[in-house]
Amino acid sequence: MSREKKEEGNRNKDLDRAIESSRRDFIRKVTLAGAVTVTGGAAIYSGHRFEKEKHREGYVKVLTEDNRLVEIPVEQMRDFKPDLKMLQTRGREGIAGRRWVMVIDLSKCRNARKCVEACQSAHHLRPYEYHINTLVMQESVNTPAFFMPKPCQHCDNPPCVSVCPVDATFKRQDGIVLIDNERCIGCRFCIAACPYSARIFHWQEPSHNDADKDKEYDVELNVPQKKGTVTKCLFSADRLREGILPYCVSACPNGVFYFGDENEDAVTNGTTKETVRLSELLEKNAGYRLMPELGTKPRVYYLPPKNRIFEFEEGEKREYKEEKA
Repeated sequence: MSREKKEEGNRNKDLDRAIESSRRDFIRKVTLAGAVTVTGGAAIYSGHRFEKEKHREGYVKVLTEDNRLVEIPVEQMRDFKPDLKMLQTRGREGIAGRRWVMVIDLSKCRNARKCVEACQSAHHLRPYEYHINTLVMQESVNTPAFFMPKPCQHCDNPPCVSVCPVDATFKRQDGIVLIDNERCIGCRFCIAACPYSARIFHWQEPSHNDADKDKEYDVELNVPQKKGTVTKCLFSADRLREGILPYCVSACPNGVFYFGDENEDAVTNGTTKETVRLSELLEKNAGYRLMPELGTKPRVYYLPPKNRIFEFEEGEKREYKEEKA
């Protein structure tokens, strides 16, 4: 048998093996993030489609990220692994030119807890694990109680960042404080340093451990979660990169949350979708920050519970009334 025929036979065997390969294995090995080298440049993979009856001998058809169906030689197929270093770098740098800020209107919160549920679902948390929670607050015995949603305050002078010995928790240029669980060693110094009790520790395996085990870690979503590491509110950094309001902001049915860019002096209400000037909203409603005397400079502002839309009622009483109605 001539050398040319032997090489052609080998190529055909390679092609048959590739065609019989399962879709899941192909996606995992070849199309995870996309890039392979082809003649004349690089093809970006987001999916694939084999056509056994129609393929040209020695070629395989793939669908590119821009929805073009192209053919590449089988011998030029290469396994591809995403550049995790690049993804981590992007997550640490944040979004250029932005300074994210949240405003919480306490007069509108009735503890619907839709913000809590949306956050727990997005970040694969157990029912008793919180990135955001609603607290019952009361200024004095002579004033009525009210509900206060409390996420991480994303301080401009964050003590949690200062005490981390491995640079796992960090402050981005767009104002967000994140945790890199690829670096976190579980020392919990940051938990001790946070004056807002905004962090939790994974004492056990995360609830989605089996489903998430093959996923690449996303520092902006903090998924997969990991046992023995710290987690907290992320200001939904993954959603902001897509130009979408945070999970908690979008989920609230009562218009409690405003979110936006301090550089633009604009925030948008998650329920009404109304955009207002941040400076005017804070000035006209006596906006304030938690424990300003500590010098942490939070990026979360509160509007006091004046002219409340809802009367304060504990959860069980309110649920009973809603069932009777």
